[in-house]
Amino acid sequence: MRAFFDLLLPPRCPGCHQEGEILCGGCRGLLERRLGEPPGVPIGLATALPRGLVQLEWCAAFSGPARAALHALKYDGERRLAEPLGVLLARRWGRVGVGGDTLVPVPIHPERRRERGFDQAEVLARVAGRHLRLPVAPVLMRTQRTVAQHSLGRAERAHNVAGAFAVRAGMTGHVSGRWLVLVDDVATTGATLSGCAAALHAAGALAVSAITVARER
Repeated sequence: MRAFFDLLLPPRCPGCHQEGEILCGGCRGLLERRLGEPPGVPIGLATALPRGLVQLEWCAAFSGPARAALHALKYDGERRLAEPLGVLLARRWGRVGVGGDTLVPVPIHPERRRERGFDQAEVLARVAGRHLRLPVAPVLMRTQRTVAQHSLGRAERAHNVAGAFAVRAGMTGHVSGRWLVLVDDVATTGATLSGCAAALHAAGALAVSAITVARER
C-alpha cells in the first residue's frame, strides 16, 4: 500500500523540495548534526531546564529542514515523515538518555486531533519506541484547547498551558513509580513540557525526562 501511495503521490523532501525521498540525504544530515554532541545544552546557549524535568534533549534547531519537516507533518498531514523523524528521536535518546522506561507523547486537544486525523507526538513516539524497544503509554490528555504556543510570548506560553494537562482516568498504574520520557515535536520555552511533567508527578511519576525533534533557540 505504501509503494502504491508513493507511486500516486511521490514523496518530496519538505526541506529542499527534491522529489524521490520523503527526507533527502542532505536535509537528513542537517537534522542529524546533534547526534554526536554530548547531552545537555551546548556551551554558550543559556537556557534553564524546564521545571519538572531531569533531562531535556532535542535533535536539531527549529529552523531550516527541521521546521519544514515538522510543518509538513503537522499541517500538511505528511505522515510518511513520522518514520525518519521518529528514528532520529530514537538515535538521539539512545546515545544521550540517562534513564526512562516508558515514552509518553505530549497530547494535542481531541478537537485538534479530529481535525488533523492524528496526533503528531504520538506517531513520533510510536516509531521511536519501536526502535528503542520501549513501551509507549498515551497516559496524558489535554483538558483545554489552548492557543498555539508559537503565537505567544514566553510568559504568555506558561499561562496558556497552566493546568491544561491531566493523567487519564485509570492510567495512573502506567505512571506511578516510573521514569517517563515525554515525546514532542518541538520545544519552545518548555512550558508545555513542564505542564505535562506536573501532571505526571501529581500521579506519582518517579522522574520525567523529555526529547523533541527540534528546539527553538
